Amino acid sequence: MDTEQVAPKSIATGVTLAVAGSIAFSGKAIIVKLAYRYPGVDAVSLIMLRMLMALPFFLGLVWWSGYRTRKAGRAVEPLSGRDKLGILGLGFTGYYLASYLDFAGLAYISASLERLILYLNPTLVVLLGVVLYGKKVTLPQGLGMAISYGGVLLVFGHEASFAGGDAALGAALVLGSAISYALYLSYSGEMVQRLGSLRLVGLATSVACVLCIAQFGVLRPLDTAFAVAPQVLWLSLLNAIACTVVPVMLVMMAIERIGSGLAAQVGMVGPMSTILMGVLLLGEPMNLWVIGGTMLVLLGVYVVTSRR
Repeated sequence: MDTEQVAPKSIATGVTLAVAGSIAFSGKAIIVKLAYRYPGVDAVSLIMLRMLMALPFFLGLVWWSGYRTRKAGRAVEPLSGRDKLGILGLGFTGYYLASYLDFAGLAYISASLERLILYLNPTLVVLLGVVLYGKKVTLPQGLGMAISYGGVLLVFGHEASFAGGDAALGAALVLGSAISYALYLSYSGEMVQRLGSLRLVGLATSVACVLCIAQFGVLRPLDTAFAVAPQVLWLSLLNAIACTVVPVMLVMMAIERIGSGLAAQVGMVGPMSTILMGVLLLGEPMNLWVIGGTMLVLLGVYVVTSRR
């Protein structure tokens, strides 16, 4: 979408929605770190509670997408066998596995480092394009990736100096999360065109919710599902609504107004908002290492995603 062809009011609204969505997404790491302060909490239970509470909203997304289609006088495209397999695969990689690895990694590293690693996602999509489709990396893309990874290594090196092996484990888990979500992005393009973003996101996230709930049922006694502090339940509800469902809607509405490219660039406020919330709510340090690494990551991602 060419923003020059969009009314200024629509651009302003789209940018506002994208900023709000990015900040809301960033709050997830803060809420997870707060929940880890209570006894008996781990990644399996936290992600189950988050997805259990978000499931009704995602099913509502599926219904709403069908309602909008029928209201526009079009028939809802039936799901083929290939579509169903694709939705299962995207739900597993993009929302179940990516979310679980992210939650597990947050037990070992700061929210700031977690957000910086996840923000490498555009560079990982470029690398997957090389591996999966034989695409070539341009010089600006290579330079941008080098800058971004240098920024993450700067913050990781500082954190590893006092966290040791835990920092390495946490960073590896979160990097695995970023790779899993990059796989989702790489394979979702064709299905988005066929099914529409609302329907695909609703179906894929609903699959992920079921997988997260099933994982808890396999690994934990069912009667312990809510055997956590009441504060953890409230934090999980906040995570499900304010940091999962709401930002998905905000970002989709922003993309409709300003396009995915500008929405992605506006989303660069995400790492900065995570750092600020980490300082204010978690007492994480704000130092030159974190600031410098963040600036490098943002600069590198901008170079990779910007068009000449």
